[in-house]
Amino acid sequence: MTTKEVLEIAMRQSAEDNGCRAEDFVSDKNVVFPFKLGKNARKYYMEPITCNLISYGSNVVAAVSDEVAELVKEYTDKFEFYHCFETPNMHWLNERLEKLGHRVCFMAEYFLPNVENMPELDCPYETRILGPEDFKDLYLPQWSNAICSARKERDVLGVGAYDNDKLVGLAGCSADCDDMWQIGVDVLPEYRRNGIASALTNKLAKEILARGKVPFYCCAWSNIRSARNAIRSGLLPAWVEMTAKPIDIVNEMNA
Repeated sequence: MTTKEVLEIAMRQSAEDNGCRAEDFVSDKNVVFPFKLGKNARKYYMEPITCNLISYGSNVVAAVSDEVAELVKEYTDKFEFYHCFETPNMHWLNERLEKLGHRVCFMAEYFLPNVENMPELDCPYETRILGPEDFKDLYLPQWSNAICSARKERDVLGVGAYDNDKLVGLAGCSADCDDMWQIGVDVLPEYRRNGIASALTNKLAKEILARGKVPFYCCAWSNIRSARNAIRSGLLPAWVEMTAKPIDIVNEMNA
């Protein structure tokens, strides 16, 4: 699998997630269309979704509910596409969404492997490939980014770092859709800043590719530590998303 093929798979998946065409993401014009959650969408996409703005670096592709279609079209026409994902411009959109009972909810950056230039990273501790049968006693707070007790059935593969027999770092991936597995990683606080996270992320990404799947990684723009880990591991920024939901749902998350 090449870097180009990885990107094409990600774009096809984003199209399935939102109801557009993969070629929309490489257009030189913004695209606004009715949101439709595909039957093979990533499993963490949860309706209701008021609008979802996506950019792979060429334009804004906006999946919208009928209620906000004209507003989002005005927004994407008003600002340069990459400015649609930042303040102060985002306030323009959010203030108008709130009058309709909605609010910006999620913002994230996604990373994909640079397949032809994946580095070789050594871990200072022994590493072991782990499967679902190895996770059953690991659903603990310290490993909550790598694996998740709420969706155990999607945790399919992991790489652990061991100091003797003590697990000190864990990268895990969830099968969030048919072709793409999402990576998360945790390292015990006293073992951080030793290159463990990047070594585990790098090794897991390669294991995923070897199984014919696309590894991807997500973090908030403000999570510099996580973004640096992705880049050190051989993953590069690929796309961004900004999602709005009804205000009552946003308020529940903040309760």
